[in-house]
Amino acid sequence: MSEACTSRELMIYTISRLLKGVRHVAVGQSSPMPAAGAMLLRALNQRDGLEHVQVSILGSVKHNSFTGGAEELFDCAAQGRLDAFFLGGGQIDGQGNVNLVGTGDYPNNPVRWPGSFGSAYLYFLVPRVILFREEHSLRSLVERVDFVSAPGVTDGTVYRRGGPHALLTNAALFSFDREAGRFRLESTHPGYGWRDIRGTTGFSYDNERCEVTTPLPDEATLALIRGRIREELRECYPQFAGNMPGPN
Repeated sequence: MSEACTSRELMIYTISRLLKGVRHVAVGQSSPMPAAGAMLLRALNQRDGLEHVQVSILGSVKHNSFTGGAEELFDCAAQGRLDAFFLGGGQIDGQGNVNLVGTGDYPNNPVRWPGSFGSAYLYFLVPRVILFREEHSLRSLVERVDFVSAPGVTDGTVYRRGGPHALLTNAALFSFDREAGRFRLESTHPGYGWRDIRGTTGFSYDNERCEVTTPLPDEATLALIRGRIREELRECYPQFAGNMPGPN
């Protein structure tokens, strides 16, 4: 990775690119990089005179218009007033299924995670769900999740307006084809090649020998991340913001 841009800053910038065109994006309470990406898109749109982007971060006072917490978030999604959301997961598989419960056979999982919460609900209703995992490894990107907290694809008999849009890791960016139910490798981050991605991804995907490198932010955008976005993050993610590079 270039000294001019850290891995996390590249992911923040990539998130802002994945969110282009949205009007309202919501972010969970423990998602500093997705929050930063949403804030960056809002700042870039303001700078360039484009449409305002509403950013709702659960747990934030300054960047959240909700007064009812997650309940209001779910209502907003059901009413079609939410364009994008983020889901992580201990495991993500090649069909876009997400596991937030634990590894092994449920309910006797040897490893337990926080739980599914409203992930399946939002996965069905939010048009652009970005799957996000900072770790790119065989244990996190698996052939088949041990437990389906939220399914990536469903048959035509089920009403569904939402679903996976992309998968972003610390090493690569994938898009998702909902009709085929498969990921497609779109780019690898600086320092990684397609062989690295193939060796650390447990599921099959299209465009396996991709040689496109994920674009880096320009100097003005990087300065925006290290200045305004870093300061906006301090309110709800002070430790994360404190570990980010500051302005020159």
